[in-house]
Amino acid sequence: MGAMAFLYGAISYLIFLAVFLYAIAFVGGFGVPKTVDSGAAGSLAEALIIDVALLGLFALQHSVMARPGFKRWWTQIVPKSVERSTYVLFASLILALLFWQWQPIQGVLWDVQNTTGRVSLYALFGLGWTIVLLSTFMINHFDLFGLRQVWLRVRGADYTEVAFVTRGFYNFVRHPIMLGFLIAFWATPTMTMGHLLFSIATTGYIFIGIFFEERDLASAHGRSFQQYRREVPMILPLSKQKPGPERAVSPR
Repeated sequence: MGAMAFLYGAISYLIFLAVFLYAIAFVGGFGVPKTVDSGAAGSLAEALIIDVALLGLFALQHSVMARPGFKRWWTQIVPKSVERSTYVLFASLILALLFWQWQPIQGVLWDVQNTTGRVSLYALFGLGWTIVLLSTFMINHFDLFGLRQVWLRVRGADYTEVAFVTRGFYNFVRHPIMLGFLIAFWATPTMTMGHLLFSIATTGYIFIGIFFEERDLASAHGRSFQQYRREVPMILPLSKQKPGPERAVSPR
């Protein structure tokens, strides 16, 4: 069963990786068959209903399956070793559905024609995705996406929680992954109405998700997380007292 769990976890991770790479092109509007602005535009009402439903479906899955109460119930059905891989798989498949069925919305809020401006915005776009990826390795990339859990299962070792050490970006903001997403979603030389809807909805979800995540962290880690929250800003790297290097809080 350990080998099967590892195979399942590895396949789930590869699906995530493919969807993650597609997401960069989908939001950036290049290199893939379907982007946030491609396709025939239908009626505004139809596009809004479909797009909001797709975003809501992703938010629902992503939030519900991340809650500790759901995990306690869910791991009575699926093995604990593949719980995270299943979460990653479901999230990836729903994102793929969103990319496939997303409806473009006509209209442009801004369109930067200046070459320097366009290059600068694309550089910011790339920076945002780079922050997202690097931030996952500053906690534990392989635990975050379920590979560590299934590898421990293969070895017959018990799972142990990964201590979160405030290294790198986590010394400056509590949620650098979310900061990277915000930069990536808003840094575009051409902001269409469809892209605007995507950016507004995901921004709202990010801050709602942060609220629930921090509530869970405060409940699980008490004073250590409360101190970290006092010392380090949430999203914007504003000046605060630098945290100690061994602050232990969960990455989730």
